[in-house]
Amino acid sequence: MRLLVIDDHALFRIGLSELLERRGIDVIAAVSGCEEGLRQVVASHPDVVLLDLRMPEISGLEVLRRLRAAGHRMPVAMLTTSRDEQDVIAALQQGAQGYLLKDMEPDDLIAALGRIVRGETVVAQELTGVLARAVQGGGEPAAPLERTLSDLTPREREILCLLAEGQSNKVIARNLGISDGTVKLHVKAILRKLKVHSRVEAAVLAVERSLCHKAGAALSHSPAH
Repeated sequence: MRLLVIDDHALFRIGLSELLERRGIDVIAAVSGCEEGLRQVVASHPDVVLLDLRMPEISGLEVLRRLRAAGHRMPVAMLTTSRDEQDVIAALQQGAQGYLLKDMEPDDLIAALGRIVRGETVVAQELTGVLARAVQGGGEPAAPLERTLSDLTPREREILCLLAEGQSNKVIARNLGISDGTVKLHVKAILRKLKVHSRVEAAVLAVERSLCHKAGAALSHSPAH
């Protein structure tokens, strides 16, 4: 795994790089500036970018937006101290594949990075409740949501449960014997019907509504979801 770190705190950046290197991850660069980070992406084509959220000159969200606008599609994981609901949702909406916390255990971080590189979206386990509250609109009546869930076809419900287990489109396609393109179409339909913006939000809905028993068990035992 070739990884780029963008973080303005020198001690954290250096310490994190050494920790990752000791765990067998190739840290191709660890930079403090967003502009330098953007240049490194172009020059080095990392497998994954580990990006601080709050930096003095340009925010991590702006860096993420620029990367996506420039056509860079490598996974980007936010690594931050912020547990703010709006930060989590904004990062996922901008195209982040991970939202991880700086106080997580090193083994959990390594495991999360592996899952992100394999195509999964990973949010720190402690933030599952934050996502659930955001998806549910802060405790609005459940009936409209129940009607929305009932709009899902059996196949869409099946795919929603596989999303909640953390499976990527490719894995879902292989398990169901359908094409990646068909899975993508189903996922788009699921997000539209549930009125959510990301796979993670849809997965949280499935778990909170107990639609998928296995998914709930997977989330509760996952080291970093």
